[in-house]
Amino acid sequence: MEWIRFAVSAVLICLGLFAFAIGTVGVNFFDFVLNRMHASGICDTLGTLLMILGLVVANGANFFSLKLLLVLLLLWISSPVSTHLLSMVEKHTSNSLGRYIRRKEDRDGSV
Repeated sequence: MEWIRFAVSAVLICLGLFAFAIGTVGVNFFDFVLNRMHASGICDTLGTLLMILGLVVANGANFFSLKLLLVLLLLWISSPVSTHLLSMVEKHTSNSLGRYIRRKEDRDGSV
């Protein structure tokens, strides 16, 4: 039973590392800052989930696992909020954003 728990936790942790690596590649691949933030935010959330679940499986059911799940909850709340705030700052401060984003009026054909 110990080997199964070890194997499951190792697979989860490796998948979490893979998600972080894909996020790093996405941040370096995209040119536009909002695309970079989207790639890092999605992969960061998935990687954190997989890593912490791997640690919970490796540790077993105890109070420390509950603490890890609370840390996961905190990160899942704070990461999207901070990404959204940074994207709003970019939206309000960028002069060249109009080249990349179409307004609703432009899509509908109305003025």
